Amino acid sequence: QVQLVESGGGSVQAGGSLRLSCAASGYTLSSYCMGWVRQAPGKEREGVAAIDSDGSTRYADSVKGRFTISKDNAKNTLYLEMNSPKPEDTATYYCSADPRWRCRKNQLEYMYWGRGTQVTVSS
Repeated sequence: QVQLVESGGGSVQAGGSLRLSCAASGYTLSSYCMGWVRQAPGKEREGVAAIDSDGSTRYADSVKGRFTISKDNAKNTLYLEMNSPKPEDTATYYCSADPRWRCRKNQLEYMYWGRGTQVTVSS
C-alpha cells in the first residue's frame, strides 16, 4: 500500500527558507513520478513542482528560481526546498506520486496523495 507522509511545514518569514520532506513507503520512489501540489485558502489546488523518475524537474512559474524539488532514492524521500518564500506561498502542501516514469503535465491527476503539511509565510 502506497503511503506518503509530509513533514517540515510551519511558519517562516518572507525571505527565509524551509524544507519540506515526504517519506514514501509501499513502493520504490525511484520508479515513480513525484510532485508537490499546494492549496491556499479559498483557492484551487495547483501544481508546484514535479520530478521524473530520471530526476528531470519542472516548476510552476510562480516558484521557479526559488523552490527546488529533489529526491533521495535510497531514503525513499522527496524534498521541497523553499527559498525566499513569499506570503502568497502560504498554503497546505501535498506530496503526490504517480506510477509513471515521466510525469504527466497535470499534477492533479497523480494517483497517490499525502495528507499535507501547512506552510505559513509572514511578511
